[in-house]
Amino acid sequence: MTERLAGKVALVTGGTSGIGAGTVARLRNDGAQVFFTGRNEDAGREIAGQTGATFIRHEVSDVDGWADVIAQIRDALGRLDIAFANAGMERGDGSVEDISLDGWNGILAVNQTGVMLTVQHAIRAMRDNPDGPTGSIIINSSMNANRAMGNFVAYSVTKAAVVALAKSAAIHCGNQGYKIRVNAILPGVVETALISNLIASNENPDAMRAGYAGMSPLKRMGEVEEIAALVSFLGSDEAAFISGADLTIDGASTAGMMGL
Repeated sequence: MTERLAGKVALVTGGTSGIGAGTVARLRNDGAQVFFTGRNEDAGREIAGQTGATFIRHEVSDVDGWADVIAQIRDALGRLDIAFANAGMERGDGSVEDISLDGWNGILAVNQTGVMLTVQHAIRAMRDNPDGPTGSIIINSSMNANRAMGNFVAYSVTKAAVVALAKSAAIHCGNQGYKIRVNAILPGVVETALISNLIASNENPDAMRAGYAGMSPLKRMGEVEEIAALVSFLGSDEAAFISGADLTIDGASTAGMMGL
């Protein structure tokens, strides 16, 4: 365990799998006390047991449940220093021509409204910290904020929208005199368990892996730990002058054309 985040209290939404689960482990390893939310209670209990973090069952789109999430954190430790708005989904997506209204609204409820609620409640909690309004909020966007997918219209739109949310919230906090920073990260393809399982179940797993890896000029996918490390840095005092930024972490996937 390192001491980079010693004394800090963190919240991770969507912390029961993938980047969220990896970030829970990283923040704990760097010394933070961590609370994390999600729907999967079995996974939540397992990760809590492995890391010493505290699991709270909650869906980010559940407006009424947010008060209890913040109350549990405040009652336990009296402050909030880091919030990672990570929860997201793709289920029900499609092209602009094919997506249903239910599919559209379901994705917006989690990826956009849920992120806004995370940021809103985190700012309110951080504003009341014993040493004044301080903290760091990190939004998990995607490289698709800059390079939209034709077959995932709602995902692409929401990931672009939350970059603007990060910038607006960062400006607001600065204007209010809060020492609360807000940034967005834009990961490329990351080899989460979901991606690994998709590759393994494909009829040609080697070709599928090569396709994912080939999206980056570095010729590989990102690792969960690499994304978690960026979140930890942005949550630390080392990043005290970084706010309102959108930080790409995609192995140059969106930097430009690779050429022929």
